This record gives sequence, C-alpha cells and structure tokens, in this order.
Amino acid sequence: MSQVKEFTCPSCGAVLSFTAGTDEVSCEYCHTKIPVVVMQTICEDPDGKAEFDWGDYKRGLSGEHLDNTKVYECRSCGAQLETDATTASTTCPYCNSNVVLTDRVGGSLRPNAVIPFRIRSEELPETVNRFYKDKKLLPKGYFNESKLKDIQGIYVPFWLFSCHLAGKVNLNATTVSHYSDSRYNYTKTSRYLLAREGEMSFDDLPVDASVRMRDDLMDSIEPFDYSQMVDFNEAYLAGYVSDRFDSDPDNELQRAANRMMSSAGDAFASAEKRYGSVSIRNNAMKIDHTSVKYALMPVYLLNCEYNGKKYQYAVNGQTGKVVGELPICKKKIAMFFARAFGIAAAITFALLMLLQLL
Repeated sequence: MSQVKEFTCPSCGAVLSFTAGTDEVSCEYCHTKIPVVVMQTICEDPDGKAEFDWGDYKRGLSGEHLDNTKVYECRSCGAQLETDATTASTTCPYCNSNVVLTDRVGGSLRPNAVIPFRIRSEELPETVNRFYKDKKLLPKGYFNESKLKDIQGIYVPFWLFSCHLAGKVNLNATTVSHYSDSRYNYTKTSRYLLAREGEMSFDDLPVDASVRMRDDLMDSIEPFDYSQMVDFNEAYLAGYVSDRFDSDPDNELQRAANRMMSSAGDAFASAEKRYGSVSIRNNAMKIDHTSVKYALMPVYLLNCEYNGKKYQYAVNGQTGKVVGELPICKKKIAMFFARAFGIAAAITFALLMLLQLL
C-alpha cells in the first residue's frame, strides 16, 4: 500500500487545513494555529532536499508509468483511497482527514516551488459576482449559491520555463499621409520591410503541466505574482486537492517557445514608433539556454451547465482573476432587440408626424 501523510491537530487530533491568505495551518475545532515553517519539521522529505530536476527526470523516465488508478490507505480510519494517477493530495471521504500522497510529491517529484492560496473560499461569491456583474444577457440565476458551493480549490502543476532568445525579425510597416490640391484630396500609403536583430531573456514563463486542464483557461488566468512564490512545503496542500504533472516538459517546450517568440516579436513591433502600423512578417529568433522548474499554482475551478452545454471557469487563487465563457440568454436577446426596435419605431413615427405638421 502506498504511503500517505496526514495533517492532524496536535491539541485535539482534528483535521488541519492550510488557511488561505496566511502562512499557517489551523484547526477549525480548537482554533490551534501552526506556522507552515514549523510544519516543515513534520513534513521533512525522507530523501532530504531532493526536488524536481529536468535532467534527472528525463534519465529516469523509462522507469515511470502513470497507471489509471492507485490505492492508498488513510491512517486515521483505515479506509482505502483510490485516486487517479495524478492526484497528489486529497481529503478522505470517510473521516475528512487531509492527506498528501507522498510518493507523488516526494524525492525527484518534489516541486521546486509553490504559490499558496491567498483567496479564501468564503470570498469566492463576491469574486465571481465582480466577474459577471453588469452582464445584462447572462441567464438569470446562472451563478446560484449551490453552484458556488461546488467550487474546488486545486493546486495545478505548472512548468516554469526560462530561456534566451536571439536572432532576426522582419516586420511589415506602413505610414499614411494626407494632402490636397485645388481639385482633389490625396492619401499616400508607404510600405516598408524592416529587418531587425536582437536578443531577449525570459524567466519562469508558466505553462500548465496537467493534461486535463484546459490550456486556454490556464493561460488566461495569468499572471501570478512570483513575489509570493515560496519553496515547496507539503503543509500548503492540506485541505486542498493537488495534482502532479502528467505532461512532459519536452513536449510543452514548444508551447512555451511559441509564447516567447510572439512576445519577442511584439516587443520589436512596439519599438517602431515612427510608423503608423507595424506587424510581424517572420520571426527567425532561436532559443537556447533553456531550463525548467516545477511549481504548483493555486486555482479554483467551477463548472456550470446551461441548455445542455457545460461551461468551466477558473479563478486565480492568488489574485482572484476569473476567466471563462459566459452563456447568453436567448430570451434576453429577443427582449433587447424588441426594445431597440420599439425605440427606433417610435422615433421614426415621431419624425413622420413632425414632417406632416410642417
């Protein structure tokens, strides 16, 4: 049976959970609070300071296999916990104990860093309300209280890529000028091909390392404030679900490279102030000196359903930023156009009556 680590209160034996917005784990029954740095002595990794290393991971990759499920035993009640292959922390459904699956976050799989949750679960209704406030076409009661109670806090695995870019970028540029004579007005458009060369460095560009997470949501939920990133400590996982990575950093490097190349091209384009418009023609920059770190980021997930379609939303557990697609109520659209048409018809009728009086 695989090993688990549980977080229980030393005073009363109840479940300890990490308190978002603090650096403490706390007991909701006797209100004992323990700093995470103190919990570090309880959470010592048996392999010492081992943590994720890209090179070591690649060398040992042939011996790792992610099975569909794995069984753990809860130390508090003895129940068997069956988890999927990527779960790294969870809550026992029988006794509510918070457990960390140590073989998923220990040794060479230990994350390099973590950004702890700062937004508390009780703040989420207000956070989501700000997101959909003033959305007049949103179905009534779409974000109801029961749905907001189903929001799940999860530490999502991310690769943090750092690299150096150097090379050439060709840009299309235009200038537009206007002049006139006694007969005509003229518009002159001049087009240019600009060749530029330079270099740029990127540090810790995030790319989610979870196959089951939607890439568009994880990209949109950025940015994260790296000033609050700390060394990984298992105590931060207490009371939250967390996943370990299931995507290979080599496979995700191209996704990171595309974002870096796009950012570099935009930087070249924005530097050309003399032209009316500038666009990238081609980008021949090369990437080198690549490195990657493994980090866990705080995310709340919310699923809603409307008219047979499922909608997923993500909330940045550090900044409160909410991303996701909003549905549109067809009845409200019809009412909107009916009102607009009615106002237009009334204005037209009033104008006709005025013309008859003239």
